[in-house]
Amino acid sequence: MRKLFAITFCLLTLNANAQQADTAKVKKLWTHSLVGGLNLTQVSFDNWAQGGENALAYALSLVGKSVNDLPKTDWTTSYKFAFGQTRLGNQGLRKTDDKIDLETILTYKMGTYINPYVGATFKSQFASGFDYGTKPRTEVSKFFDPAYITQSAGVGYQPLPQIKTRLGAALREVITSEFSEFKYADDPGTAKIEKTKVEGGLESVTEVNWQMQSNILFTGKLELFDPFKALDKVVIRSDNTLAAKVSKYMNVNFNVQFVKDPPVKNYRRQIKQVLGVGLSYTFL
Repeated sequence: MRKLFAITFCLLTLNANAQQADTAKVKKLWTHSLVGGLNLTQVSFDNWAQGGENALAYALSLVGKSVNDLPKTDWTTSYKFAFGQTRLGNQGLRKTDDKIDLETILTYKMGTYINPYVGATFKSQFASGFDYGTKPRTEVSKFFDPAYITQSAGVGYQPLPQIKTRLGAALREVITSEFSEFKYADDPGTAKIEKTKVEGGLESVTEVNWQMQSNILFTGKLELFDPFKALDKVVIRSDNTLAAKVSKYMNVNFNVQFVKDPPVKNYRRQIKQVLGVGLSYTFL
């Protein structure tokens, strides 16, 4: 699995270098963007007649993109990182947000609306996650456990400047080490509980980047993976954010994530909603 992941990135690098050699007269141009965010909430009570619980919450985010746009190729790498925790009363810190999301796409420009591409993605989290509905709490995830790696190749289509979509054949790997009982990577057709899974299928990814007003931006991403062995068990991931810039450093974000991963035990439909008000700073 890791060899396949390494081979994909090597192919991306070799292809890009070859295209740059063919366009030696064209100045190499990389453009980078990087935006960081911080949301803070603090509530404290001292002899408060109406009652209440002390609370502290924070959320950090870092979103960036690197683009190498040449006459014949477009190489785009995006990265999203997020981490947040909250403390309510004497319950201790609990994780509220945790994301590692990396994607690299190399597109060959054919001069039409439809262009071939190769790409790879990696998804995981930084810290351990717990199910607090059990006593004692149950650890259900941690760094690189589970981890999702996908390599794909196909064709992309951009009907409008705000919308991009692509469809291709993909190889998806799921890696887990300590949480095999949650069936992140398990094949229900075997008696053994597997800790890794490799499956081929069709992948569809649609992205929307819509500047609704000068200070309001909607970004949405819908990822579908349909394994060849079980065409009726489509893995769905949707991540949508509405961001409003109130001032130079103040912003309001509303994010909704939807995940449907049929093999995962007891978590066939997952929804996460976050409304945050805080600071943002553009580094690049």
